[in-house]
Amino acid sequence: MPTLDKPKILIVNDDANSLYALTSLLAQWADQESYEVIGARSGEEGLRQVLKHDFAVILLDVNMPGMDGFETAEAIHQRARSADIPIIFITAFLADELDRLKAYQKGAVDFLFTPVIPQVLYAKISVFVALAMKNEELKQQARELSQRTTELTATNARLTREIEDRRVAQQQNHAKDEFLAMLGHELRNPLSAISSAASLIGLPGVSADGVGRARQIIQRQSQHLGRIVDDLLDLSRAMSGKILLNRAPLDLAVLLTACLETYQASGRSTEHQFDIDLENAWVDADATRIEQIASNLIDNALKYTPPGGTIAVHTWIEDDNVVLMVRDSGVGIGADLLPHVFDVFVQGSRTLDRSQGGLGIGLSLVRRLADLHGGAIEADSAGNGHGSTFTLRLPRCATPVGAPVATAPAPLGKPSVLLIEDNDDGREMMSMMLACYGYDVQHAADGLAGLQLAARFLPGLALVDIGLPGIDGYEVARRLRADPATRAMRLIALTGYGLAEDRRRVLEAGFDLHLVKPVEIEQLMQAIGSGAPLAFKS
Repeated sequence: MPTLDKPKILIVNDDANSLYALTSLLAQWADQESYEVIGARSGEEGLRQVLKHDFAVILLDVNMPGMDGFETAEAIHQRARSADIPIIFITAFLADELDRLKAYQKGAVDFLFTPVIPQVLYAKISVFVALAMKNEELKQQARELSQRTTELTATNARLTREIEDRRVAQQQNHAKDEFLAMLGHELRNPLSAISSAASLIGLPGVSADGVGRARQIIQRQSQHLGRIVDDLLDLSRAMSGKILLNRAPLDLAVLLTACLETYQASGRSTEHQFDIDLENAWVDADATRIEQIASNLIDNALKYTPPGGTIAVHTWIEDDNVVLMVRDSGVGIGADLLPHVFDVFVQGSRTLDRSQGGLGIGLSLVRRLADLHGGAIEADSAGNGHGSTFTLRLPRCATPVGAPVATAPAPLGKPSVLLIEDNDDGREMMSMMLACYGYDVQHAADGLAGLQLAARFLPGLALVDIGLPGIDGYEVARRLRADPATRAMRLIALTGYGLAEDRRRVLEAGFDLHLVKPVEIEQLMQAIGSGAPLAFKS
């Protein structure tokens, strides 16, 4: 416990000799009783001391010039902090009952007459000093109790936060565990189909029709795996802030029309009734990412709307925003799930058959892409069985002045192709596909061998993997550009890395195009057959 301050005693007396006598008398017991004595020669000086210190007791002379003892006592007790200080009046005159009454009315607790009897003074002073020390101890205990209460309150609040954080962490871990289990299921299904189809092709006696169907299955399931990987990578990039938007003015209605035509051409929309109402409106946005948002919202509606249900896709202008609404008549969203539909790893009720599929990260990606564009996305549903509505708002931009779209000239003939790829299976499959499309293909398994082959073969086009043994694809491109014999060759980078920074490095190294694996055959044929750059994933 901290050391308590010594109680203080104030003696107020205008007579220097009397003041000295009382001060000296009390000083002889000061060490024994552990108090401090302060003297004042007038009522005014006594008041100044009261303003500076707290006193255990005040010995106040009644008869003083100027401000007498009664006036001084009244002034002391008018101040809230000093109102409870006990005052003992000291007088040389015999006080009658009226004087005593007046003294008590002014806050006096006792009278002493001079000459003061030392033993009486000591007894009275000891009582007030002991009371002051006890009061100070109680105040100190109260302060310590208050401090302890504050500490306990803070500790309780911290523990409450920790309990809540732990609860949230447990929920997140549970969600992640469910997600990983679901991811394993989603990956094993197409892998199983691919493995079975590949085995079927090698079986004796399999019909040509069976081989054709097996190939379609392999292609379709490979595309499905590619979409799963793309979703995972896109979400990771969005959450870490690594997506860089390639903004340009675009008409949202035109983009959605093309997107819906793709759904129609693929047959994915044939089992549902579509209500389309698109108002032309321009936004400054990344077309690839806005199409990704729209596709995720439409996919979500198709997934959770039974065949025969209705899906509405509307756009309109609202103040300074362009609004996209996707509404369905499907299973709806429960009140408990609605606030969390955009959270990572959150999905509706799951069954073991996983017939609806998906990773449950599409809406999380939608929200992050909307945020990157300065927009907002919200979900609404009247509950289970009542459908759901997703509303996207993007900042509107002015309609740009129309400009002609440049078209690339058609290629005169099929170029010879050099493929540099270190993965044996990937190199063999891509060589076979290119050969099936009538291309003359030479291939190498590393960068140095590829450079040697390029010097002899002088192809019109080189497909170069970036992650090569020996020297990487960047260095291959730099050396091909440095050699006058191969400087004019078209170079296309094949890589599993799709960030904007990766594309920048590819172009700086001298490549013409940047393609992200896995590359679909249609995209590869378009890249080979055209000199125009393709849209890429950043």
